[in-house]
Amino acid sequence: MNKQHVAAPEGVHTLRDPDSGLEGLIVLHSTALGPAAGGCRLLHYQDASLMQADAFRLAEGMSYKNALAGLPMGGGKAVIRLPQGTFSRHELFRAFGRAVDALGGRYITAEDVGTSVEDMQAVSEKTRFVAGLPSGAGGPGGDPSPWTAQGVFVSMETLVRRHLSGDLSDCVVAVQGLGHVGRSLARMLHEAGARLLVADISEQNVRRLVAETGATVVPADQILSVEADVLAPCALGAIFDEASIGTIRARIICGAANNQLATPGDGARLAARGILYAPDYVVNAGGIINVAGEYFGWTEKDTQRRVADTGNRLIRVLDHASATGVAPNQAADELARATIAAGPSPFRADSAL
Repeated sequence: MNKQHVAAPEGVHTLRDPDSGLEGLIVLHSTALGPAAGGCRLLHYQDASLMQADAFRLAEGMSYKNALAGLPMGGGKAVIRLPQGTFSRHELFRAFGRAVDALGGRYITAEDVGTSVEDMQAVSEKTRFVAGLPSGAGGPGGDPSPWTAQGVFVSMETLVRRHLSGDLSDCVVAVQGLGHVGRSLARMLHEAGARLLVADISEQNVRRLVAETGATVVPADQILSVEADVLAPCALGAIFDEASIGTIRARIICGAANNQLATPGDGARLAARGILYAPDYVVNAGGIINVAGEYFGWTEKDTQRRVADTGNRLIRVLDHASATGVAPNQAADELARATIAAGPSPFRADSAL
């Protein structure tokens, strides 16, 4: 997904509350399959146009992600511009909660980049249309990042078995970004016996992960071009373009970052180089599956089963790509659009896709 191919959303709602410093957008891309679901991102945006472009792109990505995950949800996203100077975070997210509530359930929010469980608790003071709250006994909830990491891990296992005829314990995996998701993924890979190469702009994140796993540190500006079996991008998006693709030496790309391709054509460039790209919104859906499980009251066991099915959904996408002769990212887009066009089904929530 990228801004050049973002379809017109169903609704765009401006967020503005001078008392709390709230400034941002809620974008509802599609409610064809259910309420628009997607997290709330808090970042410093240089200007309103960049913030809007990010929101539009992310909202459409959530529509596709939720559709291919078999969830009874459409796609949406909230972005909030980080206020300058001092501000009350609690009041900022209470104001955001009021805006979410005013949509009457058409949008369900949760954590995303820059936001936390505590932020969602503040949101919940003003609306019930929120997930990512502290988990109850025997059910999903809380920080969705470990669930996202689990889906990426399962996908990586599937790709290594299918395309390298091996096991993760035989692989070198390069992980870019050691935030909540990247760190969780690196721990899982370490436990599986993979040899880790890691990079992050935060020295603290790197030191912590190296102490836990003994990973080898790579400079952040070199991690995309290191020699590895698998490259796992777990930072921000638009990192694969014509220039960077020419330097990649990994055989598989499978990571948690959203919108990894700078343009749709970059998927074809990767394929032309013989690099297998796992579409990001297919493999990183574990977090939104956790959100859906919390919101709809699924058991933890059922939610875990749905996350474990991520590898099967990825195989379906890759099989479609092979059968139609298109790159995996295009195959995923085609399947997602067909699912949305077909509309809701009483069986969709249990479909393994």
